[in-house]
Amino acid sequence: MTVPARLILVDDHPLVRDGLRARLETVARFEVVAEAGSAAEAQAVIRAGNPDCVLMDISMRDVHGIELTRRLLQDQPGLKIIMLTMHDEPQYVVESFRAGARGYVLKDSPSAEIIAAVDVVIAGQRYFSARVADALVNASLPEPVLTQRERDVLDLIANGLGNKEIAARLDLSVRTVESHRINIKRKFDLSGSAGLIKFAVERNWDRS
Repeated sequence: MTVPARLILVDDHPLVRDGLRARLETVARFEVVAEAGSAAEAQAVIRAGNPDCVLMDISMRDVHGIELTRRLLQDQPGLKIIMLTMHDEPQYVVESFRAGARGYVLKDSPSAEIIAAVDVVIAGQRYFSARVADALVNASLPEPVLTQRERDVLDLIANGLGNKEIAARLDLSVRTVESHRINIKRKFDLSGSAGLIKFAVERNWDRS
């Protein structure tokens, strides 16, 4: 008979731990052997519990989860830690892996994804939640480049001009102005005229 993987949950919200425990214990190959709601509790139960994997919240009240991860790994370098959090910002992901985490999963992920993360990390590999991977890819992409004429059109949109007024100001046809608008929306994945106007105004404000 296969011995279940020993898991420890670290989160300062008891209800979150209860929900996570319930999800994980539906899997026969997992056993939640301990929980912790603070840094001191986490360090104690992890030393005593010899876990195969720790699921760690980031937004802890006493010690930030990333810093706690760093401390735990200084004490036990072989420890496998998955960050389980609501934060999908790329900087949190990067900081977590620099601290030594092996996985990063969002709390609202389906149970199947959390279970997969535990399996993958225990097997010695890294795991990114699908939405986290998308955020990392998008963060690493350079900003689309606008042509000079597209920049001119965008500036005039920010100033409240319509297609006919922009065409007259730039000595272009209305159809050409509309083509520039379409290209800008495509490059920045903008939806509709309202999205384009909002983007133009915000960009113009940032440059002022």
